[in-house]
Amino acid sequence: MHNNETPYRHAAFNWLHEQVAIHGDVLPRDLLTEGFYHNGNRITLLGPQGIWKPKVFDIPLSITTVITGPYRDSFSKDGYLLYKYRGTEPGHRDNEGLRAAMRQQIPLVYFNNVVKGRYHAIWPVFIVNDDPSSLTFKVAADDEKYVHLDNGHIYSQVQDAVIENARRSYITTEVKQRLHQRSFRERVLMAYHEQCALCRLKHRELLDAAHIIPDSDPYGEPVITNGLSLCKLHHAAFDGNFIGISPDYIITVREDLLHEQDGPMLKHGLQGMHGQKIILPKDKGHWPSREGLEERYSKFIKAG
Repeated sequence: MHNNETPYRHAAFNWLHEQVAIHGDVLPRDLLTEGFYHNGNRITLLGPQGIWKPKVFDIPLSITTVITGPYRDSFSKDGYLLYKYRGTEPGHRDNEGLRAAMRQQIPLVYFNNVVKGRYHAIWPVFIVNDDPSSLTFKVAADDEKYVHLDNGHIYSQVQDAVIENARRSYITTEVKQRLHQRSFRERVLMAYHEQCALCRLKHRELLDAAHIIPDSDPYGEPVITNGLSLCKLHHAAFDGNFIGISPDYIITVREDLLHEQDGPMLKHGLQGMHGQKIILPKDKGHWPSREGLEERYSKFIKAG
């Protein structure tokens, strides 16, 4: 890798750490396209093309999957991300850039467009295979502790190939699961206009997408109608059967809690919810499943 480029790539990874600490690992597009300045040069993380190389870079910095884009990226049977070429010409300069990243094992950032305008950030990822016959690169995620900066170069620590492949396959499979979770959260929060369905709290950093039927259940699908936008308090209370939500969307607080006296949080945060109707999405097609709520509410009654 060009020595002058390495500090910028390293700075980009550090900047992403800072943004994820503030916003979580699903970041707004405006933030990524605005980027940051390093040594007087502006470094943008996203651009018009899925394979993105800022001006000060010789090798691409990021690759992006867009939900409305022309390419259908997927995962292989052995657990790796399959990333489509730019266009149909294998020799396109963007494709050549990823080949250079593969040859030198340069770490990249992968952005997955989980919902419109929001991207799940994953790094480091590596190009590990190139298949011109299917116009596809194979991409593996890795643990950042195996990526080192030394003498102006970023490199992947050389290990036994079998161990490295097994580690990367496992980590990439975990990434796939995280993508499903982040997509579910973002779609549920968007349906509820980024507010808690019980208390209207609107700080997205304090909101979760709660499953009505748990995701560990075969019927616990990651669809909006199986989700509720809840703040951290009400998510924990819902999962712990301190509160239940009936198929008619009415909140019930567990009987023993209604008679406790334990300060303003209990009084206003839980007891005050009793008998209230939850806030529903504007789109009726996104309302919580009555069947799912009925099943979950019956378990709440039994637990109480």
